[in-house]
Amino acid sequence: MKAKSKPETLLKQMARIEWMERGKLCPMGARAYYNHQTWEKGRNVVRYVSRQRLGNLQRAIAGYQHYLKLSKAYADEIIRRTRQTQPARSSRPTRQKRTKSLKPR
Repeated sequence: MKAKSKPETLLKQMARIEWMERGKLCPMGARAYYNHQTWEKGRNVVRYVSRQRLGNLQRAIAGYQHYLKLSKAYADEIIRRTRQTQPARSSRPTRQKRTKSLKPR
């Protein structure tokens, strides 16, 4: 049986991520809440998160970070494959020498 290619493996790993959330968490000093900061529709949106919900949100943010890492690896692999299929060419194109046209003055 043929081994699965790396892009297929990466896609399967992405599909296994169950929880995702964008943003970051910032503690609010000695308070019982955290700021969950995200960027939505061109604006910074802040939500307050209690300590009881903190664990699930941290896992979701970590899931999104893992997804970004996997999607970058997937894109890198596809780009690598695309470049392999391109014919090799010199790094510098050759230019044809221009001939000056002689015009009477």
